[in-house]
Amino acid sequence: MANAQFHRFKTITEFHRFRGLPKPEHPLISVINMELVDHLPANEWSLIKDFYSISMKRGFNVKIKYGQQEFDFDEGVMFFMSPGQVLRLEVEVDTTLQQSGWMLLVHPDFLWNTPLAQTIKQYEYFDYSVNEALFLSEKEENIISGIMQSIQQEYQSNMDQFSQDLIIAQIELLLKYSERFYQRQFLTRKIGNHKILGRLEQVISAYFDSDDLIKKGLPTVQYVADALNISPNYLSGMLKLLTGQTTQQHIHDKLIEKAKEKLSVTDLSVSEIAYELGFEHPQSFSKLFKTKTNFSPLEFRQSFN
Repeated sequence: MANAQFHRFKTITEFHRFRGLPKPEHPLISVINMELVDHLPANEWSLIKDFYSISMKRGFNVKIKYGQQEFDFDEGVMFFMSPGQVLRLEVEVDTTLQQSGWMLLVHPDFLWNTPLAQTIKQYEYFDYSVNEALFLSEKEENIISGIMQSIQQEYQSNMDQFSQDLIIAQIELLLKYSERFYQRQFLTRKIGNHKILGRLEQVISAYFDSDDLIKKGLPTVQYVADALNISPNYLSGMLKLLTGQTTQQHIHDKLIEKAKEKLSVTDLSVSEIAYELGFEHPQSFSKLFKTKTNFSPLEFRQSFN
């Protein structure tokens, strides 16, 4: 939009100033009570933070787009942002907020030279939460809130040589519980996820039935995820939980299914089949086929004679 405003925050202090909050008690970490953020001016805001943001909110009466997905906050919603991700707020008129919850801001420098600096990148919800916020039960919310209170108490105490280690330990606990609750969410949303599985089959089948295989080669995980309007990590995480296979494995299974069909009902050579299935080199096709079936393409064809 023409009047949309873009804001990038390099420091946590800048973000506090933008929200009209007191200066943070530590430059590299902050715990914000969302009740203190009670007003948003009219406009569309695109916000990018150069630090990690972990939030849980209730009663947030503003349209919000996190990546490409729109969320409502009628339930307790938790979402995670890595440095550089985009959060867009659509505010048509000056809005008084009646929200509750909290926001934890952690600058990467706070994690420097600690194991969490690397392991935090392994939590996939910092990527796929762009399309999937975490909805919490009352019990789960109480657990998360308890951990946040521990972080806040340590954060507001006089910092000493133990403070950073204790806060990081609590952040790690917060992330582990969040990972557990995401797995629960995958399971409780099985109906919706199985609908995605059905659409996945349709997307892959349509691709294999088109000329795209010859023109573009095998569909990428990114292509399939985009067609389903979810992120690649979310798709693979869901598939791994429900089927034990990744998206790439599902694509390869569909490929082998097509290959078996062509080997059994056509007289095409292995090289011609490989070409029709998007392989530039027949050897690559034969290697994948044998890995999946324990037969070479010729051995499979001969088994029908």
